Amino acid sequence: MFRSVSSASLPQPKVDFLKGELHRKHPGVTNLKTVRLPEQLQLAAQSIIHRVRMPQLVERSQKLTNFLWSRKRAVEDLMLRQKAVSMEKELWGKAVQNIREDVDEQLLEDRIRKKVLSELRRTTHRWTPLKYDEDLSIVYMAARLAGGYAAVRRALNEIKKRHPSFAPQTLLDFGSGLGTVAWLVCKGWGDSLKEIVCVDSSAAMNVLAEQLLKGDDERAQPHIKHVYFRQFLPVSPKVQFDLVVAAFTLSELPNANDRADVVTTLWRKTNSYLVLVENGTKEGHQMMMEARDVLLKKQEKVVHDSRPASVFAPCPHEMMCPKLAKEPVMPCNFHQRYHPLPLPGRHECQTEKFSYLILSRTKPAEPTPEGLDWGRLIAPVLCRTRHVHCHMCCSDGRLQHMVVTARKHSRDVYRCARNSEWGDQLPIVEYVKEETEVHSDSSDLHPVK
Repeated sequence: MFRSVSSASLPQPKVDFLKGELHRKHPGVTNLKTVRLPEQLQLAAQSIIHRVRMPQLVERSQKLTNFLWSRKRAVEDLMLRQKAVSMEKELWGKAVQNIREDVDEQLLEDRIRKKVLSELRRTTHRWTPLKYDEDLSIVYMAARLAGGYAAVRRALNEIKKRHPSFAPQTLLDFGSGLGTVAWLVCKGWGDSLKEIVCVDSSAAMNVLAEQLLKGDDERAQPHIKHVYFRQFLPVSPKVQFDLVVAAFTLSELPNANDRADVVTTLWRKTNSYLVLVENGTKEGHQMMMEARDVLLKKQEKVVHDSRPASVFAPCPHEMMCPKLAKEPVMPCNFHQRYHPLPLPGRHECQTEKFSYLILSRTKPAEPTPEGLDWGRLIAPVLCRTRHVHCHMCCSDGRLQHMVVTARKHSRDVYRCARNSEWGDQLPIVEYVKEETEVHSDSSDLHPVK
């Protein structure tokens, strides 16, 4: 038999975390519905593809997508040396057991070194830089325009939703590629923006981004004004931008030192928010954590802006990522549905998996009330009868599997959980507990709707 519990007997949150919002629009909801490219951007991309008529474009774009998704970071020199020394010791150990008195040690040493080099060549990932010429830039546009746009839009929505008064006047997009960030920021903060600086080392990519802005018409005015394309970052360390974005850029850098230098330089140029986005793979997630560690732990010799970095999203804490501490290591990633460019054989909605990191110099306008905390949903939410399974990363730096019920967590938290999705935040609150009114002689306890 079910027990009947009056609404007054359910636990009541100590704080009003809803702030007058509906449960399906609670403050932790930052997910988006299926994302579409702006019509002008999609028409411009289709016009360029139709004009160029590149053979096997669909096949080449799929091949590039697979390459970028499976791409690993280059093995660092120190790790390579350590691996070589370990292999050499192992081979010497085996050789000593079978060594004969008449063996030439110099010859044996040469053989072992050759075997080590051969094995390293066979097993070590060969990282190669991509050089975006005119052809590869168009292939990249066909492969990544819509997916990249969807991922960055979802990341920027975190700022839009949680800091509604933020009105950036300047944007720096490092590794701007097709210029999609300019389209996104103009869509979200077009009224306040006065300057957009797009930096990409590929001249061909910059030309293609300008063509997209002009609707593939050289004589037309760009759809977005005050966009400036550069191949190098502004030199002065004192020049800052309200919003700095680097999307799918760190993976184009050859080693950890270069990534650390770039992240540090971008942070110097950040006035409010720095947004980093990468593929939702182990490599992409680990690059995000690398960048986070650099900015939270490294002390600069010359400080131009003394305001420290703090993690805005997605992490609810600044401790070691608990996902990196677990075996097997699984990436912390999120997903966004989107409509792809309408190419042959590509019409259905697709899903972009990505990892991201947002660091802030600005303190929250309203401090979190006592008795209220927010956890990040790091997996799909499983809604069942009268309970919801939520896998969360919490502010204490631990992963938690929370089974949310109305009786245990309050009706408001339960309804919020049912209306939340992977990537949203969910409130963790303290309650004022009331005695329950039991109208059944059954000893079994059942959660209520």
